[in-house]
Amino acid sequence: MSSFQPMPAEEFRFTDITYQKKEWVATVAFNRPEAHNAYSTRALQEMIRAFQDASWDDSVAVLVLTGTGDRAFCTGGDVKEYATEFTRRPRDYWKWMGLFQACHDLLRNLGKVTIARINGMVAGGGNEFNLACDLAVMAEHAYIRQVGTRVGSVAAGGATQWLPITVGDRRAREILFLCEEIDARRCLEWGLVNRVVPSVKGRSGEFLHPKDLAAVQQALKEGATLDLSPLDAAVAELAGKLIQKFPECTRYTKQQVNFWKDLAWHQTIGHARDWLALHYTSWEPNEGMNAFVEKRAPDYLKLRRRAAEGGSSEFPWGPYSSRCESCGAKLLPEGFAFCGACGRPLAVGKS
Repeated sequence: MSSFQPMPAEEFRFTDITYQKKEWVATVAFNRPEAHNAYSTRALQEMIRAFQDASWDDSVAVLVLTGTGDRAFCTGGDVKEYATEFTRRPRDYWKWMGLFQACHDLLRNLGKVTIARINGMVAGGGNEFNLACDLAVMAEHAYIRQVGTRVGSVAAGGATQWLPITVGDRRAREILFLCEEIDARRCLEWGLVNRVVPSVKGRSGEFLHPKDLAAVQQALKEGATLDLSPLDAAVAELAGKLIQKFPECTRYTKQQVNFWKDLAWHQTIGHARDWLALHYTSWEPNEGMNAFVEKRAPDYLKLRRRAAEGGSSEFPWGPYSSRCESCGAKLLPEGFAFCGACGRPLAVGKS
């Protein structure tokens, strides 16, 4: 008996993902529709187990990665988790990033072809999982966007590494700097996906072909519905073709074409893990993540003005440079008028 025994998918009892295996295809779905399928720490842990199992299972030829429902494929990491945990304990982000890295390494090195079934919006780290897959099929109502510079982070978990390889340098910079929505047609044109299929069905039952995201939203307001059967058919067609290829040759072909992705990833991911953890001690992620949770726009210009006026844009109350003459407390924020330890007034300019 082999030491590498897979398990029946139903025995895993996952909560934040779903996992199925049937007719040579394993399907992993982000299963947090209430959070637009953002992945939690638990989701990453469960995906690691599912990817390892699919890699070991000789009855799996193709893995499909998707999201539950018809609204979201995946919208990246759970920003609420970031805001409540990692801005308080930045060192825990370094631990979290280890899970994220292990999850991506297993997906990229699965030894089987992976297909992103894009059933809805893709944001942030969701696109990094799309980019990690070998192929992608996208429903016409879906869109892709990066969000790093909007929320106080950097998309260095795959996007900064792989977008230049996938869409070219200038388009990669546009995607990463502007963080704008990219509709399905442009995703296909730019090479972010391999196929786009109809998904917006009119009230009389015909598939519509909205020209952009505004047209999608207008059609849905006017009574159109979403139908993912063409998406399922296109994914099944691709999987069927892949199954009818030699497994060893397919595995090594995947390894060879992974070269540039692996090179970019391994040269940068360790640095990204450390820098992003340290970055959680600064003002930008606190403002960006909390603005997201509070459903308001981040105050970007407040930080820019603070720096332009000679103040600190890294710390909301200034650098930790003041000292209380009354109780001797040190490392108090420069902008504090009173000591946080004893409550006495602080002498301005004393450190």
